[in-house]
Amino acid sequence: MFRFYRHFLDGMPIYLVRHYWWAYLWPKSVWFFDHQPIINAILFGQYRGLMHATLERLKQAPLERVLQLTCVYGSLTPNLICQVHPSPLHIIDVADVQLDLARSKVEAGQKLCGARMNAESLGYKANSFSTVILFFLLHEMPAEARRNTLAECMRVIRDGGVLLVTEYGRLPKQHWLYRFYPIRWITTRLEPFLESFWHDDVEALLNELGEAYEKEVRVTSHRDIFSAFYRVTEFTVTKRGG
Repeated sequence: MFRFYRHFLDGMPIYLVRHYWWAYLWPKSVWFFDHQPIINAILFGQYRGLMHATLERLKQAPLERVLQLTCVYGSLTPNLICQVHPSPLHIIDVADVQLDLARSKVEAGQKLCGARMNAESLGYKANSFSTVILFFLLHEMPAEARRNTLAECMRVIRDGGVLLVTEYGRLPKQHWLYRFYPIRWITTRLEPFLESFWHDDVEALLNELGEAYEKEVRVTSHRDIFSAFYRVTEFTVTKRGG
């Protein structure tokens, strides 16, 4: 297997290449997955609801300088660009193929500042952004990568800024998708880091990591989607003790 996926390394995180080359790095799969019916099927018919809940929450966030942390399939990025206009939307990803896809969705007069970066080590100064958006990223990372990424979020978000996280909810023991073993088995095989993410307390983790930057967070908005199988959470970042 290594002889195949090694062709996608090129500075990529090894976990991404080993587990997700087929979904994010192979040009043919990038074309395939960026179709609305496919995206909606992966999210059990909830994509539009999740996107609209994210965009609705963003209306209340500070939009002076906004960062989308990694590219995503579908129409989220074009909608984010429209919402932050006339300011540019900043977006990063480790994969050029994903950045190229995001750029292809930009219309005349719109502004997208794309850069190839690893979310675990951002090339931005501290307190650079008023809002950072994570849309289904954390569950695709092993625990250490999640910690590094959330630490970077705490570093680059300014006092009074917002971290908007759209993700799976807490361990959904009572949800029918989790209780139906064949679906749970398929989901956790395709998403090998989801099981550990289900047990994470993101708020506690952000506050732990924020100590290094004398910052803390509080949940200022929370919305459950699909009987809490998914969630949209707004964390407001402030100075510790402020």
